[in-house]
Amino acid sequence: MAGDLDTRSLLERFVAASTSLTGARYGAINIVDEDGASVEFVQSGFTDSVVAALGHPPHAWGVLGAIPDEGVLRLDDLTQHPDFRGLPAGHPPMGSFLGAAVRVRGERFGTLYLSEKAGGFGPDDEAVVLSLAAAAAVAVLNSQSYALEVRRQQWLTAAQDITTMLLEGADAEDVLERVAAAAVQVADADVAAIVLPGADEDELLVEIVTPAGRSLLGADMSTEERVRAAFDDGTGCLVADAGDSPALVGYGPSLLAPLHAHGEGMGVLVLLRRTGAAPFTDEDLTLAQSFARQAALAFVLGEAQRLRGHAAVRDERTRIARDLHDLAIQQLFAAGMQVEALRSDPSGPVSAEASQVLEQVVGHVDAGIRQIRVIVRTLDDPGATIPLVERVVAEVELARSSLGFAPHLSVHVDGVSVDPLAGDRVVTGGIDEVVAPGRANNVVAVVREGLSNVARHARSHAVSVRLAVTTGDPGQVVVEVEDDGVGVPPTRTRSSGTRNLAQRAEESGGSFALLRPASGRGALLRWSAPLD
Repeated sequence: MAGDLDTRSLLERFVAASTSLTGARYGAINIVDEDGASVEFVQSGFTDSVVAALGHPPHAWGVLGAIPDEGVLRLDDLTQHPDFRGLPAGHPPMGSFLGAAVRVRGERFGTLYLSEKAGGFGPDDEAVVLSLAAAAAVAVLNSQSYALEVRRQQWLTAAQDITTMLLEGADAEDVLERVAAAAVQVADADVAAIVLPGADEDELLVEIVTPAGRSLLGADMSTEERVRAAFDDGTGCLVADAGDSPALVGYGPSLLAPLHAHGEGMGVLVLLRRTGAAPFTDEDLTLAQSFARQAALAFVLGEAQRLRGHAAVRDERTRIARDLHDLAIQQLFAAGMQVEALRSDPSGPVSAEASQVLEQVVGHVDAGIRQIRVIVRTLDDPGATIPLVERVVAEVELARSSLGFAPHLSVHVDGVSVDPLAGDRVVTGGIDEVVAPGRANNVVAVVREGLSNVARHARSHAVSVRLAVTTGDPGQVVVEVEDDGVGVPPTRTRSSGTRNLAQRAEESGGSFALLRPASGRGALLRWSAPLD
């Protein structure tokens, strides 16, 4: 048994050896929780039909609860014991009985039951069982140590994957979904959920959840004391029965691991098992908390790298713009002045043909200077010289690959429809004359994020993008992205994919809403802001 590193296989071999060496007809080892309820049961001698008829393993009550931590309980007739409570319907009759505890690290790990030996059990059987229990305890300890090391390596590998994704520039929501998927697999949980801050102050919502717990999406955890403590203080914990919370009915054992970095709460990883499942252990909590801390730190490092990358790009743009302005434009301007002076120099008259060529050169120099100035402005504010409608058309075209179909785009100015594409030419409709450049950047970002959210979550077959500009006082720009997908849950909202949109609206003095369309199908994202 000492060479078997799989706990279930080890227990099966232990029960088989115990029945074989003692001559018992029936044998079992029962692993129970603090209340005596069975969490793992391995038996020998019962047929599959009997096991199915009994429904659930026995609990450590009655005679089974009387088995001592040390030594054995040996009975000639189980039914004559004062704690005997009867056998369940369909249970085979039992008389002779021998029970002994299996202790690991000084505590009871499980209890061995043997029954129905011809002639009854004797002192030799007690010695065999106690020897086997001692050997099994060592083997179980080895198995648990090996399993713990395997889990530790799995958590470490998952954390490395998260770090790699972030440093490679993966989308934050993709990374969070990977965190949940890895955690539910490594921790052998039924559901993993990630609680994140909501749009409102002090709001905590379930924003990411693995498929089996889809009904939890958007659940408000703001008033859950243990979740709040994990988020605010970085205090993880084990919970025996998560069903105490109205949002977690149907779940039993749970584990809370805070996503904390540099003393700041980013979220809470919640692992859930169904009611009646084995509880999480202290080792599970330690490993999950370490993983959550590494994931949070990876987010901080990924954000720092992203900001450094943006800063490097801005610095390079500034350098190029400065060089173009200070060097290229000045050199072209000087060349143009020299050519102009040559043309107008009365002491050195030139032919009409040469004068015409020189005039063309001056024109080319002036055009080059104007083009460089446009490039400089573009470097200072990318996209500023590209018409807004053209940028929106580009975003719609880019979304085709992720959606699997082409979204429909409509543009209106003061209620009048503008065809964004007239042949091969993009029609701007005069929008750039009224929409400030900074607001135009927001509009493009809203279209991009709205289409990205549809591609990720909506499972839709059609998407409409609507851009409407109203001039006058006050003027506003409105962006709508409507799909025919799964829609918005009736009682829950999700903000992880739309928080940026709400923040953009707030910073712009506008509004944001995620609604159900008039058609009753899918979702309608509406974002609006003043023109400047």
